[in-house]
Amino acid sequence: MSEGYAIIETGGKQYRVKEGDVIEVELLGQEAGTAVVFDQVLFVESNKGPLVGAPHVKGYSVKGELLGTSKGPKTDGVKYKRRKQFYRHFGHRQHYSQVKVSKIVAPRAKKAASKEETAAEEKGE
Repeated sequence: MSEGYAIIETGGKQYRVKEGDVIEVELLGQEAGTAVVFDQVLFVESNKGPLVGAPHVKGYSVKGELLGTSKGPKTDGVKYKRRKQFYRHFGHRQHYSQVKVSKIVAPRAKKAASKEETAAEEKGE
């Protein structure tokens, strides 16, 4: 089922994704090439219209492939206390996992039960 886009939650952040997107999420701790499934889908724009979860849309998930890791921009910080001759300079560079979204998976429709199964259930067998 080709969905328009979905909003997923991972690592305490929300991401708007569609099939084919490459996103950078918080470090997942898995090796490159492994399959990743995001079950916390908050919103789906589909052919049927928008589906809003409370808090998650039931049955929907987003599948992807872990491409590897990357580094974000370097941020510099400084601690300084006047008249105490205290000065400290430090930096930080956040690591991210790159995920290529392969598919937005919709829930499967329940198959219609055959007449024989329905008759057996009515009899209590």
